[in-house]
Amino acid sequence: MTASVLLAGCDTDQVSLATNAKANQPVPPKLLAAMVEKDMDLQSPILVRLFKQEAELEVWKQARNGQFALLKTYPICRWSGDLGPKVREGDRQAPEGFYSINPSQMNPQSAYYLSFNTGYPNAFDKALGRTGSQLMVHGDCSSRGCYAMTDEQIAEIYSLGRESFFGGQKAFQLQAYPFKMTPVNMAKHRNNPNMAFWKMIKEGYDHFEVTRQEPKVDFCEKKYVFDAAKPADAKRDPVFDASAKCPAYVIPEDVANAVREKQQQDEAAYAKLVAKGTPVARMNTGIDGGMNKIFAAKIPEGSTGLSEGAEGTTLQMLAMAKAPGTIPGHVNPPKPNLDSVASAPAAQEEPVVAVSAPAAGTRVATATPAEKSGGFFSNLGRKMGLGTADTTATTTTPPPQATASVAPASTTPPSAASRLKAAVTRFVPGHDKSKDAAKDAPKPAVAAAKPAEPPKPDTRLAQTRPALKPSVDGAADSGQMSGAAPVVSSNSFDSRFGAMK
Repeated sequence: MTASVLLAGCDTDQVSLATNAKANQPVPPKLLAAMVEKDMDLQSPILVRLFKQEAELEVWKQARNGQFALLKTYPICRWSGDLGPKVREGDRQAPEGFYSINPSQMNPQSAYYLSFNTGYPNAFDKALGRTGSQLMVHGDCSSRGCYAMTDEQIAEIYSLGRESFFGGQKAFQLQAYPFKMTPVNMAKHRNNPNMAFWKMIKEGYDHFEVTRQEPKVDFCEKKYVFDAAKPADAKRDPVFDASAKCPAYVIPEDVANAVREKQQQDEAAYAKLVAKGTPVARMNTGIDGGMNKIFAAKIPEGSTGLSEGAEGTTLQMLAMAKAPGTIPGHVNPPKPNLDSVASAPAAQEEPVVAVSAPAAGTRVATATPAEKSGGFFSNLGRKMGLGTADTTATTTTPPPQATASVAPASTTPPSAASRLKAAVTRFVPGHDKSKDAAKDAPKPAVAAAKPAEPPKPDTRLAQTRPALKPSVDGAADSGQMSGAAPVVSSNSFDSRFGAMK
């Protein structure tokens, strides 16, 4: 029996969960070796965490001791919107919160190579009237409200999810955060209007941090509830409704105590950071999303947008590093939304104007300090009495937003320095006067000139790509990842879940 589902990239695709070569690529050998080292089984459960500010996706996997351990961290190629939850259809926001991914949400025929649906909106989102659909984690490094990876990355992540389903996991948990919920980040964003929501989902973050177990998620009274259990005297498990009053429940004492201790430590660290004046994060008006620094370094005019690079690491330092997958030629780095920037109030700055002759009380833009202007000939002229006042170049390029006013060359009298220079060079044997003429010719001032940037390598690749992508860690042969044999030899993804559907 073939199970048919409607899934999507970030738009709409009609697909069937059938045998698909991309969706059945084996787990790469390096990941298999990492599982052996961390005492994990290939088909043990997984858990995924996403962080916008760090532009990272973490895949955690259950070890044989029953706890989850970090298997691999993937840099996110592109995510959309701002820090904060998705609220309505079309707001370009990538969702934040806790979501559940089951086999029916896996899309082997996505227009974006491979993908899985985040499950937004969940019951909490719906209780608040939030709208939106088809919010994905997918390939192609292109996002309009999603979390976009490279095709090679999503092939690996997809294979890990597939194997966890084959091992019996009914759904894996996706936790999406604005940033790692540390005291430093909470202090930096303390004035953000989303802070109440972030403190609520930090409860789930803390539950996972102290237990290394997937937290049980429920909703009531339009809020999240984590690891709720029935009271000792109750005869049945509590029933939760996101819009209704919370039922009687308890949190297991060992978990509650561990979470409380962590939160007390976090709050103490937060208070110290605020007391010593930790700066509030700068608001980036209108910038659409972010990109991990490793990808921004590979793209002409690349920018991390709302994501942050590691301290001490520049895009230039990463330019020669290997990219974790194919970056398509159509990738769009984060840029300010020009409409939002235009509507924002202009910053008040003192104007600086370059003029041909300084007047009393007027500031003049110069390229060098006054005592150094004019060079050798100007200084020599002053010593010989040909000029007594400091001269300022009238064609100095003003800084951004400056207005340049340049008089025509024919109306500008020669300076004492230039007259001296002409007189001296006439007596220098073999001197090329044509070079002096070209050097002394007036040059127009350019307003808002930007300093030249070193050229960056154009690593954009052709949009046409093969049906199968190699592993992030190596090349592939005959449509399969390097050095690996198929994990499932007799049953396809479809046949193993067909009976269930």
